Amino acid sequence: MAADRGCRLQATSVPQALQRRCRSLLARLAAAVLLLAGWGGAAAVEIQGHRGARGLAPENTPPAFATALRLGVHVLELDVGLTRDGVLVVHHDSTLNPDTTRDADGRFLDARGPALAALSAGELQRYDVGRLKPGTRYAATYPAQQAVDGTRIPRLTDVFALVAASGNTAVRFNIETKVSPLVPEATASPQAMAGALVQAIRDAGLSARCTIQSFDWRSLQWVQANAPEIATVYLTAQQRFLDTIGADKAGPSPWTAGISLSEAGSVPRMVRAAGGRIWSPFFGDVDEASLKEAKSLGLKVVVWTVNDPAQMDRLIRMGVDGLISDRPDLAREALQRHGLPLPAPTRVP
Repeated sequence: MAADRGCRLQATSVPQALQRRCRSLLARLAAAVLLLAGWGGAAAVEIQGHRGARGLAPENTPPAFATALRLGVHVLELDVGLTRDGVLVVHHDSTLNPDTTRDADGRFLDARGPALAALSAGELQRYDVGRLKPGTRYAATYPAQQAVDGTRIPRLTDVFALVAASGNTAVRFNIETKVSPLVPEATASPQAMAGALVQAIRDAGLSARCTIQSFDWRSLQWVQANAPEIATVYLTAQQRFLDTIGADKAGPSPWTAGISLSEAGSVPRMVRAAGGRIWSPFFGDVDEASLKEAKSLGLKVVVWTVNDPAQMDRLIRMGVDGLISDRPDLAREALQRHGLPLPAPTRVP
């Protein structure tokens, strides 16, 4: 604004060539602002590495986050839980998954292991999560995942430290609170989980680079009331494997903090009624009508978890704002096909 006022004041005394240069500079500055804000077409699609890069390295581990950084992503997507001694650790399930977890003797667990909330952070380090169990559906789903034996479940502070050591000051973090209203005894409460996460983000000085996401909207309501400087992301699913909206039930779903589909009229309107600005639906739930409505309500739309290149192309053409993917390498190729700018790769020590 100051530069613009200066150009106007000097218009009568400054040569026309210099005036043109000044206007050109202002135009470039305005374009840069739009680009950074995610507006103006070409910068509208961000790549989020799901659980780091689950399709290429053990999920939610330093190798996965390092892989995503080396490829180049806009955002690292990850999950957190709380241990018995109150340490935030990066892990998807509330219990140890036998498809990904080996004990101190190197044997895969026969069944679901202990809950994170039942273990101290030190006890959790006994387990190796660096390889998928052969013969499982999980292993068949991610044949390109490279094992890294000896990998432990990291603390959230470890992930922050890894990114800091890489020197990347642009990549952001999209962190999910792993809580469920269906099994409240399995984890800390939504408020306690959100409170611990907010404190960790503030302690790291990363409020401007983090979003907090959840299917359990009670977490997000707490963040909006107590940490408005940290953006929230409203996760939804309307699938047989997970339905958080409860469209076939009277009244609000237990996931949506008292907001019902019947009263709001649509899922985007539910998110808006909750005070949300970012909607993150399962990619198969999004069509042109719902996307158009979300955009009309001022919502940013980031879909999860899309790994098929044809689906990526479809969603980019529709106009989504971001892709959460287990295969950030394929997401990068999709952006290239559409002539969209890519985040720079990062050398990770």
